[in-house]
Amino acid sequence: MNAPTPLAHLAPNIQLRPVPPALIEALQSRFGTRCSTAQAVREQHGRDESAFTAVPPPAAVVFAENTQDVADAVKLASDHRVPVIPFGVGSSLEGHLLAVQGGISIDVSRMNQVLAIHAEDLTVTVQPGVTRMAVNAAVKSEGLFFPIDPGADASIGGMAATRASGTNAVRYGTMRENVLALEVVTASGEVIRTGTRAKKSSAGYDLTRLMVGSEGTLGVITEVSLKLYPLPEAISAATCTFPTIEAAVRCVIQTIQLGVPIARCELIDAGTVRMVNTHSKLGLREEHMLLMEFHGSPASVKEQAETVQEIAAEFGGESFEWATTPEERTRLWTARHNAYFAAIQSKPGCRAISTDTCVPISRLADCLLDSVAEADASGLPYFLVGHVGDGNFHFGYLIDPDNAEERRVAEELNHQLVARALAMEGTCTGEHGVGLHKMGFLLDEAGAGAVDMMRTIKRALDPHNILNPGKIFTM
Repeated sequence: MNAPTPLAHLAPNIQLRPVPPALIEALQSRFGTRCSTAQAVREQHGRDESAFTAVPPPAAVVFAENTQDVADAVKLASDHRVPVIPFGVGSSLEGHLLAVQGGISIDVSRMNQVLAIHAEDLTVTVQPGVTRMAVNAAVKSEGLFFPIDPGADASIGGMAATRASGTNAVRYGTMRENVLALEVVTASGEVIRTGTRAKKSSAGYDLTRLMVGSEGTLGVITEVSLKLYPLPEAISAATCTFPTIEAAVRCVIQTIQLGVPIARCELIDAGTVRMVNTHSKLGLREEHMLLMEFHGSPASVKEQAETVQEIAAEFGGESFEWATTPEERTRLWTARHNAYFAAIQSKPGCRAISTDTCVPISRLADCLLDSVAEADASGLPYFLVGHVGDGNFHFGYLIDPDNAEERRVAEELNHQLVARALAMEGTCTGEHGVGLHKMGFLLDEAGAGAVDMMRTIKRALDPHNILNPGKIFTM
């Protein structure tokens, strides 16, 4: 296994390139007040939700309002060999947005329009700055919804770039399965289109899949066509508590192996439930908990729920509490989505070293339980949540960002967890992406030959290495 990668170990990637005054002048001439060099604006665009704090901000921020704006900004940056970092809402967790080699940030948050809803085809086409909640608000009147739900109200462009997933992935898949087509600005400023709204195609290389998950290193996404789904006729959510984490996980494994089409299946450990109760003013039982949701017809939802309740009883599950109204379900899922912020607030001034390993469902209990034992033994406070229906779980080790020993311990825990997941034929990142933090782990997972192939693709599409350089792998 390669060594953990806190910021001090990223020296090969932190090589600031000069941004010539001529580029800033050209950007200000083209964009006027939509090109900002104000310190506060630059600092806002030079950080995300990761634990990295010591990277200088970009030299300028361009606020794009359409595809041509993005193309022109990239073309000017390309002419001066200056890095370009796309920015959506800043919710990424692995340092994706940090200007580790300097450059300019292109903020696409103003490109926030739903361009076309094709209800009869179950598709929608949007600009990259529109958020997942805005998409769902726009399509709800058609009786449709977009299921990918990473928790934060992330931008669709950012979700595509990081191949995001979330709580619904166990039933509906990830962004990989739900992006049909893209419009992308290349490193030279050219605008290309990948894919179509057709359900399938055998035409040439699958450039859409190549761009989804490329983390802004191969192109800047300016338009996305997504799959939609009919709103379920019936939805029911439930919580169930368990005497141990192992009992909860064994319940999940049996549920999945029996083929129950559960829509959401989330694990929250007892300590995290306490944090959530404090943050969201709830009264949830402070025990290890599964939070589940069932979609379908009233009869199928009833059958699914009864089956899972029987399975849970075999593993000591009790206190089933049902949330059948939209208000009750929203309250539960909002609390789950706020678990990260609840944890951060439980230790004022802390940052979280987060993990998002994913393993085959049959290995979930072994991987999770050994990782819990290590975290407990370390003495560091942590939170634990998981999209356990698809074998994905998250630790957040809460550290004082100025305490080198706490950071070392957290990184070592992360290192041990990833090594364990890879040994079980899992992955170092189920949904957050590689960014800065997992570059060494990607090499362990994919192997030197595969990473070299990625570098070859990067060099071919971005010969001057200006698109979000220093992420995913070193050049």
